[in-house]
Amino acid sequence: KDPLLLRAARGEAVERVPVWMMRQAGRHMQEYRDLVKKYPTFRERSEIHEVSTEISLQPYRRYGTDGVILFSDILTPLPGMGVDFKIEEKTGPKLVPMRTWESVNAMHTIDSEKACPFVGQTLRDLKKEVGSNATVLGFVGCPYTLATYMVEGGSSREYLEIKKMMFTEPELLHAMLAKIADSIGDYGIYQIESGAQVIQVFDSWAGHLSPKDYDVFAAPYQKKVIQKIKSSHPEVPIIIYINKSGALLERMSQSGADIISLDWTVTIEEARKRIGNDIGIQGNLDPAALFAPNEVIKERTEEILRACGGRNHVMNLGHGIEATTSEEKAEFFINTVKNFRF
Repeated sequence: KDPLLLRAARGEAVERVPVWMMRQAGRHMQEYRDLVKKYPTFRERSEIHEVSTEISLQPYRRYGTDGVILFSDILTPLPGMGVDFKIEEKTGPKLVPMRTWESVNAMHTIDSEKACPFVGQTLRDLKKEVGSNATVLGFVGCPYTLATYMVEGGSSREYLEIKKMMFTEPELLHAMLAKIADSIGDYGIYQIESGAQVIQVFDSWAGHLSPKDYDVFAAPYQKKVIQKIKSSHPEVPIIIYINKSGALLERMSQSGADIISLDWTVTIEEARKRIGNDIGIQGNLDPAALFAPNEVIKERTEEILRACGGRNHVMNLGHGIEATTSEEKAEFFINTVKNFRF
């Protein structure tokens, strides 16, 4: 029998709503913080497959989540495309800014097995470990969001450099996005063929675009990635997530994804009116609610569960779990969902 979350993601009737948490593997768990002492850099923790497997499994063992997501980063495939990066523990990713034709032309198509064998091995190990008790999720970053890191040289608040490129050298940005899309589609396929049963695509920073620019620089490349994955594996559900996406729901529903992962700025009822009943919903409890008293967590969680009606729904947070969330609160949230019945 296929695992619960996979069946729910396919839109099948299920015995209860499945649940997992974005960023569930990582800093909020003491086990993870203990591992950091032995493996001090993020790339060690995500690129040594035994370590990434262990980290991926920590929330599954602790909470019994219905989803086990690969512990990795959206930037992980970039070196396989000729784009190196560093992740500094306190300041985040650092890259040499890419703002010329020369730098874009130097990019090449990824050979995922050669570039990221640790990702494939982690996914195979996870699938073997959880069997049909949980669903193994892979994930990729969408081209626009990856391009923000490449053009800005790291994280950004205003995204001015990529927007300057958008307005002054749109052909250069399109060339970069097309190259990224080609490789990321292949990378998603590699994850599926290594054991991922569901893929989540993140275009986290596309919510900073105007609707017109979203339609030109984000949406077409989301579709290219999703279409490429679907052309090889039409049976695999794809979830799309964009941070602060309340204004984009109709556009997200046209991406080809099977499920829209909502942030907490839109209600389930409003989302359903805007995207219809045929597409699934993931989410969407505010991660800050996990700092509330248990009765509030229960009330807010069950409100969402009732609004979704138990069909085409994967329960999750509206963004990644905050690093300072207690394990007890996370466990209470997971158990609230698992115990809920209509």
